[in-house]
Amino acid sequence: VQLVESGGGLVQPGGSLRLSCAASGFTFSSYVMNWYRQAPGKGRELVARITSISGTTYYADSVKGRFTISRDNAKNTVYLQMNSLKPEDTAVYYCNADRMTLNYWGQGTQVTVSS
Repeated sequence: VQLVESGGGLVQPGGSLRLSCAASGFTFSSYVMNWYRQAPGKGRELVARITSISGTTYYADSVKGRFTISRDNAKNTVYLQMNSLKPEDTAVYYCNADRMTLNYWGQGTQVTVSS
């Protein structure tokens, strides 16, 4: 099982980034996919979620209206489009696959929002 995140980097406040997470080794379409983040000195928090079949989405209040999660089951990939980025969005972003007792994590990608 592998989850490989990409797309992180340094961006100025107000800028945009798109994170990708390529999955392999499991039935991607059957899993709820999540993006979490962890800022320095803080716990890991759920940022966005997309369900497996209906594609229903959930967002943390702190990113609602700025971030968009999507998935392409044909490409086994989940995305996080991040717009209007703020310094407080700086964190390591992790991709997570969840199906009841099965739970997989990527290695994380750093997002830094700074001028």
